[in-house]
Amino acid sequence: MALDAFGFLFTGRGLDPDRDRSVIERDGFRAVMVGMADPARAPEVAARLVDEGIQLIELCGGFGPVWTAKVIEATGSRVPVGSVGYGPESIDGMAALFPPKAD
Repeated sequence: MALDAFGFLFTGRGLDPDRDRSVIERDGFRAVMVGMADPARAPEVAARLVDEGIQLIELCGGFGPVWTAKVIEATGSRVPVGSVGYGPESIDGMAALFPPKAD
């Protein structure tokens, strides 16, 4: 089986996954990028993408391992789910972009 449909989820201020979605299609390959302000939307968005035929989902590094696990659970492990990782050289920069939320 070849990879024909790829999904990428990312976070950004003010983004709405029902509206902020881009699709690239070429030669039988489709990539769907979906943006959202709240990572809590990722599980439902990912499950919907799988229902639409997406075969592989990747999450931007801003989601982290907790949301990655929640997406895997929401998709029922029907497709591979991965997340972008950053090495130690990027830790300070990532922390500046994604500061911890106060409880």
